[in-house]
Amino acid sequence: MLFGILILWLLSTIGLLIITAIVPGIRVRSTADLFLASLILGVMNAFIRPLLWFLTWPLTVLSFGLFALFINAFMIQLTSLIVPGFEVDNFGSALLATIIMILLVISGFIFIQWFLFDGVLWFQMNHMQPGISM
Repeated sequence: MLFGILILWLLSTIGLLIITAIVPGIRVRSTADLFLASLILGVMNAFIRPLLWFLTWPLTVLSFGLFALFINAFMIQLTSLIVPGFEVDNFGSALLATIIMILLVISGFIFIQWFLFDGVLWFQMNHMQPGISM
């Protein structure tokens, strides 16, 4: 279990490194600050984000889930307030970072499916039972 947590922390740190390279409004001063920001973001996503999702679920439902992007961007901005070496210029940069992080996670899942399970199964086919016509 501890090994899995460390792997997730490392992958989250790599994702933040990619985001700091792509998004112009996000900077990190050192590798230690990058690891600390990844750790703080993970802890906040584990404890604070579920509470925010619960409190704002009507907005999330009415916006067809798009409000969740704003919650994730808020988590990134809150991380920049806690970690002094991790800087986010504005909310737009945090929102762009959120979108890129979602794309990285989706591509990571596809990568794992392709290379570990030899194919991506997007849906499960239902087999027809003998004697049942549809």
